[in-house]
Amino acid sequence: MTISPLAGKPAPKEVLVDLARLEREYYECRPDVDDPEQRVAFGTSGHRGSPFHGSFTEAHILAITQAICDYRRVQGTDGPLYMGKDTHAVSGPAQRTALEVLAANEVQTVIQRDNGFTPTPVISRAILVYNRSRAEHLADGIVITPSHNPPEDGGFKYNPTNGGPADTEVTRWVENRANELLRTGNAGVKRMGFTTAFNSDTTHQNDFVLPYINDLRNVVDMEAIRAAGPKLAVDPLGGAAVHYWEPINTVYKLDIAVVNPKVDPTFSFMTVDHDGEIRMDCSSPYAMARLVGLKDHYQVAFANDTDADRHGIVTPSAGLMNPNHYLSVAILYLLAHRPDWPAQAAIGKTVVSSSMIDRVVRKLGRRLSEVPVGFKWFVPGFFDGTCCFGGEESAGASFLRRDGSVWTTDKDGPIMDLLAAEITARTGKDPGEHYRALTAEFGTAYYTRIDAPATPEQKSMLEKLSPEAVKESNLAGEQITAKLTSAPGNNAPIGGLKVVARSGWFAARPSGTEAVYKIYAESFKDQAHLDAIVSEAHEMVNNALGASTPLHERSGASR
Repeated sequence: MTISPLAGKPAPKEVLVDLARLEREYYECRPDVDDPEQRVAFGTSGHRGSPFHGSFTEAHILAITQAICDYRRVQGTDGPLYMGKDTHAVSGPAQRTALEVLAANEVQTVIQRDNGFTPTPVISRAILVYNRSRAEHLADGIVITPSHNPPEDGGFKYNPTNGGPADTEVTRWVENRANELLRTGNAGVKRMGFTTAFNSDTTHQNDFVLPYINDLRNVVDMEAIRAAGPKLAVDPLGGAAVHYWEPINTVYKLDIAVVNPKVDPTFSFMTVDHDGEIRMDCSSPYAMARLVGLKDHYQVAFANDTDADRHGIVTPSAGLMNPNHYLSVAILYLLAHRPDWPAQAAIGKTVVSSSMIDRVVRKLGRRLSEVPVGFKWFVPGFFDGTCCFGGEESAGASFLRRDGSVWTTDKDGPIMDLLAAEITARTGKDPGEHYRALTAEFGTAYYTRIDAPATPEQKSMLEKLSPEAVKESNLAGEQITAKLTSAPGNNAPIGGLKVVARSGWFAARPSGTEAVYKIYAESFKDQAHLDAIVSEAHEMVNNALGASTPLHERSGASR
């Protein structure tokens, strides 16, 4: 892939977003409902867009919030709605807009007091805690965040009463209703002025911070960390978890150095990502350059993206760990150190995550559940305890409480950070050293992800491919053992194709937000074998689609 000359360097002033213009566009831009790019569209986790592109505006938030209110009415959901926001520039305006609609619809809404920020997992946990032992008047939630995306972006997610990301049936209902409202100029939206809404009897300002922090001891062994006293550091990347780490230090008597306490909607403190964009991507070595530069100063250092549902782990032995590597280590450790977890509970992974996880789970005699891309597929298992860990190759994961009950049904970056500290404290080795031992036992995994341009028609074809569309019987010199269009763990469509051989595999699926399809590939032989898999994968997909498009490597092979 082409690396920008700015990659890994401090963001220059000329790439910083114009905050005044951004907010002006949020309020003044009127989306063109005849343009698919400007309609409400829920991807794997909510609606995302930018005021600059007419895809995230006040009109969108009015429509989506009213649609959520309508959905709640249909479902009979009449408990409190917990609403959080991250530190992106348009998250604050979007929360104010949403509050105007929620109050007008008489929804009991709970927000962080003092205009504070709230991570995604904190909202998930709050929903679950409130709903525990309740059969009616259940809570749900909204999180306003575009995740790690650039500063000019906005995002809006709905978490229903199970606390996790809304499934496809729910998002389709909300999306259709919101677009129906947009087409009428939002004539069906109930709304009141912000001051009236904020002071309404239905708006409540609570503290989300301490309840979450005080409960962490029930999911991570905080006492083991305190007793061992490893030297730790965190960079919140200017995100919603920024004001959580000092209270964690205070409550648990830890000494986690907060190396970057800044909140700045331009994210001017970031180092630039691979393509010259500012992204708070805690799995990118370019975005994480400053923390990686401190790797020899701390036994473990970690970071989260802006809504703190993803993790980035930095160790002296490995630098920034590839997410697949850390997931494998976390699973190995947790299954050996959580004796109260139900023995029959599955380990969840997405179809594009490393097969190193398969090897670890098989070694421990546990059950693997392989699901499509998207954390929503782990929600039912977490909710009823049949899944004890779920992880994605994009650095999102969560796991059960120490007693085997549900913690969150959404990704939780802070507990994955603190788990790295627990692993180091209890074993005397950092997660990078543990992964090195796994490669000695199972071999080195060579992994990559590739982007290839694709038209909407090609993306639609790829999403609906059948296994029979792939005529080939061999992959990179080995017999193909599986051609999958449904995930083995739950038989749900993967929205693409996965082809498996003995020593490697590839998966191809269309992007939900970009004009590309993605090829994920892994080899347990060597780099040359991985290159052969990628080349043949591209050819197989092109043959199936009748396409011919050049590849653009998005992220290099990980070893």
